[in-house]
Amino acid sequence: MSTHVNNHTPNDNLVDSVESLSSFIVLRKALDAAGLTVMLSASGPYTLFAPNDRAFAKLPKGTVEDWLRPENRAELLSVLKYHILPGLASSADVGTMSHPKMLQGQSAVITKEGDKIRIDGANLIGVDIVSSNGVIHMIDTVMQPIEPSTLH
Repeated sequence: MSTHVNNHTPNDNLVDSVESLSSFIVLRKALDAAGLTVMLSASGPYTLFAPNDRAFAKLPKGTVEDWLRPENRAELLSVLKYHILPGLASSADVGTMSHPKMLQGQSAVITKEGDKIRIDGANLIGVDIVSSNGVIHMIDTVMQPIEPSTLH
């Protein structure tokens, strides 16, 4: 697994870390639009499964633009909270989990094969980017929570 780190330091909070990494331009805009920057700048700790820009590019055309509209803030907030695990979980910790409950309220599915870890089908491609209030694991797919109407 590789990590692309630009000006990141462990003293940065999660938001500063996202901002300093060139792979997270879309995520930074989404965190701003959802109003999550204050929370992710606070004490935490949080584990952020951070989709990189390529992950967002894999979504159907227009999805990101729709999410960034103020009237779709609730949907964007739900999607982004599904990428946040309360507490601090290193990649070694994540590899031992199976169904962690995400900040959004639903549980994600984690699988491990050898040294490859996946969460809801997303590969962890950059791990253990340590921040002052948590840790970031870069993922290659935007995870989508299940709509409440489809839960039984």
